[in-house]
Amino acid sequence: MLFFLPFFTCSYVFDSYINFNAAHGMVMSFIKFALLATLGEIIGLRIKSGYYYQKGFGVIPRAIVWGFLGLTIKMAFMIFAVGTPVFLAYLGLEEAPLVMKQAFSLEKLLVAFSISAAMNLIYAPIMMTLHKITDMHILENGGTVKGFFKPIQFGQHFVNLNWNVQWNFVFKKTIPFFWIPAHTITFLLPPDFQVLFAAVLGIALGMILAVAGMKK
Repeated sequence: MLFFLPFFTCSYVFDSYINFNAAHGMVMSFIKFALLATLGEIIGLRIKSGYYYQKGFGVIPRAIVWGFLGLTIKMAFMIFAVGTPVFLAYLGLEEAPLVMKQAFSLEKLLVAFSISAAMNLIYAPIMMTLHKITDMHILENGGTVKGFFKPIQFGQHFVNLNWNVQWNFVFKKTIPFFWIPAHTITFLLPPDFQVLFAAVLGIALGMILAVAGMKK
């Protein structure tokens, strides 16, 4: 609450953030997810163990991973926000590319839902699996920065990944019941508020994936 309070109480802070984000969107995506999604994982650790930090947890390596994942998330937002309406127009919903610039309507809700569904069904499982593999790599190397830069044993981690949790919880529950509805709201918001809402979801993303790692 303290982190986000200045954005709502000080117009200078909010305007500076919006202007910098508009000029340096990829940089802000790296920073935003490195800070906020990592914070979500720290909160997940607190839920699990009662502590905000444990030896070997690897806060800095996790922040690096989330920063780079943030770049791919920004890319996915741009690709699906443009590509999905074009595809809907191809299917017959000819006004889909224009409706997102107009006031709220049922047609706009349908397009926003379609964008969110396409992004979360196509991109999200790959990103979540990659995150889990890097998470296993960080823990395997004691959470150190030096260990993080060792070669990642993708094949080994892919085989050892708990697919029961990954499929039955992360994919089957969080994607349809949380992420698709949440990002439907995201794409309905004005562009300036999409940025802040996505930042809040970055915290939720870190928490959900951290809690998924606790499940047996």
